[in-house]
Amino acid sequence: MPKFDYAKAGVDVKEEEKAIRSLARVVKFVRRGFGQPILTSHYAGVIDCGDFGIAITTDGVGSKILVAEAMRKFDTIGIDCVAMNVNDLLAIAAEPLAMVDYIAIEKPDEWIMAEIAKGLEEGCRIANITLLGGETATLPEIVRGFDLAGTAIGIVEKDSIITGQKILPGDVIVAIPSSGIHSNGLTLARKVIEQSGISYTDKFNGKTIGEELLTPTRIYMEVLEIVKYCSVHGLAHITGSGVMKLRRLKGDVKYVIDKPVKPHKIFRLIEELGNVDRDEMYRTFNMGMGFMVILPEEEVDKVLNLCDGSVVGYVDRGEGVYVEDLRIDV
Repeated sequence: MPKFDYAKAGVDVKEEEKAIRSLARVVKFVRRGFGQPILTSHYAGVIDCGDFGIAITTDGVGSKILVAEAMRKFDTIGIDCVAMNVNDLLAIAAEPLAMVDYIAIEKPDEWIMAEIAKGLEEGCRIANITLLGGETATLPEIVRGFDLAGTAIGIVEKDSIITGQKILPGDVIVAIPSSGIHSNGLTLARKVIEQSGISYTDKFNGKTIGEELLTPTRIYMEVLEIVKYCSVHGLAHITGSGVMKLRRLKGDVKYVIDKPVKPHKIFRLIEELGNVDRDEMYRTFNMGMGFMVILPEEEVDKVLNLCDGSVVGYVDRGEGVYVEDLRIDV
């Protein structure tokens, strides 16, 4: 079988970054005074509200929806929607407060909407947030099936925002495990599976492949305890572009993942079926490491007492993102 990669599957991360930069070059207006931005272009943006900041982020479930449609199983993707937003708030140390959802649908379906609601309710319960409302748009000329996205807000003391700028050589990288593939890289995963002659209903790891792919994204609420009791220099929610997400924190240091966790079996299946290069796997998926905490070595024991994470690497002088002997950010 020919080699698969994310770009050949239909998602070119480099082209996506160029498109985002093109948008950002045009949209430059900035509010002044109360509510002016104090953090932009990070996991979440933050606006100034006096003694504290309001953090805002938005994200969707992505093509994981197509797996849900193939399986006719929609009761967990709402958790993914909440998780993708809440985890981005946590990645700057903001406490999630509330969110709204947006569903664009080809044709209203009462059963599907009720099933989506089950996941949204469970996600909100886990994250301790309120779903304040949202919008449903029926767009038969634009949408095939449906799309699910959300926008979340959180609160953070302005001097407690964690951006990664305090990261120093010698810091340690702790990874908190993922629950599976989460809600990114599904375009590559789907292409590999669909073109390998196997089915989402085939048995795998005690369930079906489709059920494995639909395992909800983990919501990392323990991060609030970590930033409360530990001196944290950086936080990373590992989503699209995989471990390269570390570059979002601080660019003039070298991130070395020399003890990566053992990836879930679903990642091995994708890698082997699609003949996907190992560095491409780490550029696309979380590979079992859904959230990373970067902090001084003397803080490690405290962090490990607050979560089920493990030390997977360190920060060094230089630049780039390495997984063992592979540089993956080039």
